[in-house]
Amino acid sequence: MSLEQRITRAWQQDSHWLKLLLPLSWLFRVISSWRRHYLQSRYQGQCFDAPVVIVGNISVGGSGKTPLILALISACKQRGFKPGVVSRGYGGKAPSYPLAVTAETSVAESGDEPLLIAKLAQCPVVVHADRNAAVAHLLSHNDCDLVFSDDGLQHYRLHRDIEIVVVDGQRGFGNGRCLPAGPLRESPRRLQQADFVVVNGGTGAALVSGNIPSAQMQIAPRRMTQLNSGISQSIGQWLIEHQVKTVHAVAAIGNPQRFADTLASLGLEVELHSHDDHQALAAGDLSFEDDLAVIVTAKDAVKLRGSGPNQRHGNDSIANNIWVLEIEAQIESDFIDRLVGQLQSLKTAD
Repeated sequence: MSLEQRITRAWQQDSHWLKLLLPLSWLFRVISSWRRHYLQSRYQGQCFDAPVVIVGNISVGGSGKTPLILALISACKQRGFKPGVVSRGYGGKAPSYPLAVTAETSVAESGDEPLLIAKLAQCPVVVHADRNAAVAHLLSHNDCDLVFSDDGLQHYRLHRDIEIVVVDGQRGFGNGRCLPAGPLRESPRRLQQADFVVVNGGTGAALVSGNIPSAQMQIAPRRMTQLNSGISQSIGQWLIEHQVKTVHAVAAIGNPQRFADTLASLGLEVELHSHDDHQALAAGDLSFEDDLAVIVTAKDAVKLRGSGPNQRHGNDSIANNIWVLEIEAQIESDFIDRLVGQLQSLKTAD
């Protein structure tokens, strides 16, 4: 178990030794609150030519931001918007920035999440640590009338018109403490200032209080795609054809257990092999001493395809046994309607 995984488990279990870090957490909370108010008072109001929608969270680790962004892009396209996406591009290192990401961009330059969005959403994507520069580049080089920021809730130098905070409905806020004694980047009270809160999985009722507009989201498995060939099958077809009961699940994402739970919901017995978020998977991470199917996430698949699966494994039988679980975020239609209504009001105001 890696250090990242040990710390995450300690936060969830509220291990007693974390109390030693409470003074640092209190200091972090004060500084983060002051930083937010200072930067927003200085930069909020410096609008762009298109509304900017932040999709972020207040805790570290995966909460479901990327599936939500993909679903929102699709919904907004259907309603006539021309969206684009900006991202920090965590894990990537490009020769220069801003970096315009396409389906052909190297994952080593873009990072996994921006490349996944560019491939699946088929919309302009720009990566830059300075999201103001990313938005400016996106709008000046593309015909976009709407910008989604993948993460960036705490990037307070970036003007935002709408904030959507995603909360993991299973893990919640961990032990409720700020870093480093807990997983929170900001206090749960921060939700009171958001425009919308989306709870991913679980019941979520106890996580969102007051009059905060909230919605429920569920992750639904849609297809299995063979990593080597790109051939896709429906979940039902794949289960019937392969007649498998036990699979290896390999995931280098923020919440690997959610991935395992999704596979288990299909009636599979899952042997989970979890790795740190954004970690590049090596050949040994995908090879096992049996012939069970190996299933990876779509986020990990863009890294594997970018490296060439045949070269990585050197064995076609192994490569052909690696499958990608394609998922889709299901969101309450009322939330989409409210978001679109707010966006249309912003366009009218301009």
